[in-house]
Amino acid sequence: MSNKNLPFAGIHLDDALRRIRSVADYQFGKGVGIALFPENVKIVFSRKTGRIRYVYLEAKRLGTMRPTDGFFSLSIEGAKRIVQNRIPAKCFVAVRSDVAKFIAEGGDAFAAHVVRADDEVRAKDEVIVLDEENNILAVGRAVLSGMEMQAFKRGVAVKVRRGCLEEG
Repeated sequence: MSNKNLPFAGIHLDDALRRIRSVADYQFGKGVGIALFPENVKIVFSRKTGRIRYVYLEAKRLGTMRPTDGFFSLSIEGAKRIVQNRIPAKCFVAVRSDVAKFIAEGGDAFAAHVVRADDEVRAKDEVIVLDEENNILAVGRAVLSGMEMQAFKRGVAVKVRRGCLEEG
C-alpha cells in the first residue's frame, strides 16, 4: 500500500500518521507519538465512517482510536512500546508487587495497592499499570486522578481492560 494515498475519505496516510502522533502526544505526553507510531505502522480505517480505527505494527495492534472521544485505548503491545522507549509519558500507575499477578490476569487495581501514580493522570484517562520494578501488568482506564490514587485507601483506582497474562 502506498504511503501517499488512502482509498478512503481522501485522507493521505502522511496526514493520518501526523494525526495519530498528535493525538498520542496530547493524550500521553510530548514525544510519545513518534515512539509509539513509527513510519511503518498500518492504519486501519472504519468502513462505515472512514475514520481512523486501529493502528498496527507488524500485525500487532498498538492501539484503537475510540470513536466516542477520538483518544486511544492502548493494547499491551502499545504499552510496551511506550515503556521500552523510556518515554516520560504521563500515564503510569505503579502498584505493589504482591498484587501484580492479580492485575496481570485482568483484575482491577485498587487505590490501596497504588505505590505511585503520575500527578497528571485524571479520572477516565488511559493508563499503563506497572509493578514496582516497572514491568507492564495491564492497560486500562483511571477511575481516580493520580493524586487521589495515592491519597485514597479504598476503591478502584484503575479499571483494567487487558492484563498482560490474559489469554485472547
